[in-house]
Amino acid sequence: MQTIEIMSPAGSFDSLMAAIQGGAGSVYFGAGQLNMRARSSSNFSKDDIRQITQICCEHNVKSYLTLNTIIYDEELPLMREMVELAKESGISAIIASDLSVLEHARKLGVEIHISTQCNITNIEAVRFYARYADVMVLARELNIDQVGAITRAIREQNITGPSGQLVQIEVFVHGALCMAVSGKCYISLDNFNSSANRGACMQPCRRAYQVKDANNQIELEIDNKYIMSPKDLMTLPILDRLLDAGVTVLKIEGRGRSAEYVKTVTQTYHKAVEAWKNKQYSLENVENWTNEVNKVYNRGFWGGYYLGEKTGEWTERYGSQAIQKKVYVGKVVNFFSKLNVAEIKIETHSLSIGDNILIIGPTTGAYEAEVSEIRVDLKPVEKTVKGEFCSLPVSNTIRRGDKVYLLVDRGHPLFQAQSEKS
Repeated sequence: MQTIEIMSPAGSFDSLMAAIQGGAGSVYFGAGQLNMRARSSSNFSKDDIRQITQICCEHNVKSYLTLNTIIYDEELPLMREMVELAKESGISAIIASDLSVLEHARKLGVEIHISTQCNITNIEAVRFYARYADVMVLARELNIDQVGAITRAIREQNITGPSGQLVQIEVFVHGALCMAVSGKCYISLDNFNSSANRGACMQPCRRAYQVKDANNQIELEIDNKYIMSPKDLMTLPILDRLLDAGVTVLKIEGRGRSAEYVKTVTQTYHKAVEAWKNKQYSLENVENWTNEVNKVYNRGFWGGYYLGEKTGEWTERYGSQAIQKKVYVGKVVNFFSKLNVAEIKIETHSLSIGDNILIIGPTTGAYEAEVSEIRVDLKPVEKTVKGEFCSLPVSNTIRRGDKVYLLVDRGHPLFQAQSEKS
């Protein structure tokens, strides 16, 4: 059976570790300004590339550097420097779309993956880009039948990449969608002189708008205010069909998202792939998986274009529609490894026995647990409040400085307060 790779986003070291914990086969990240999330995620620096590669190697996870913006003449020296640094660091592959990057990476023998910005929609485009890449992502607008036709043609026509292996097809399976052809949008450039194709989207499509008649200033009634902001892609109900269609790389969008988003979504799709392999893909499992991804950031879900649907699944309100939120309560000030006990300073709100907590840090990733015991001044208590130092048993290694959050569901008083902040 063909190996299925889950490719997860990393916009920070927290998210990088969370992706690994969630079962990612690869992570993709940007460093510097030549990537499609240059503005919207925290981004790594060039100096981080070697460390990221080392961490990935230690965990047997592939590392992909995104150099997928359009490149101008004055940026060619920087682009070449980044490709050369990627090679020196041992990056698994570069994700790119601009021909200048493709040519330079090929010249240096650096593996290339074709970005969604190339809008691959047919077998001739696959054949063209096969001179550069072993893996290429298809345009998001294709349906499952079109995806399947391309993977069949690759096998039947024996289309191979530079490695001599059959070209592998990658698709997006989860995350934000744009009102654009595979992400190529000009609304932000037109309105704010800040180009989405340069990693600097201001996301004007996510806002609410009033539409008025130009002559009479009569406001038109619109059933849904967010008519340019699609719901997020979520393919768990049809993932088996995508895998049956011959897709081998599953890409999760979200380099601007939190560590718990990355871990939860990665972990859930990992479970779904394993279920498909073991012929245990079921409606009950899909419902459980859907509930899991609903807990983290989302704008509501739809299945994208894979079933031949036209756009029209619009976001119902601004921001996240997650059914669970995190509330900051404090930070780790000490960790006793022999006892597996964390000392935490409660800086806001409170913690009680039975609460669910989330601890996030650059090496910790995203650790979630139920509070089973609390001690203050070595004495067991039912609750600890703002200003106190408390001790909690944990099952994972955590670090000083890690942030501690309380996880709350709808109905909790803090849920609505957190929603209003976001």
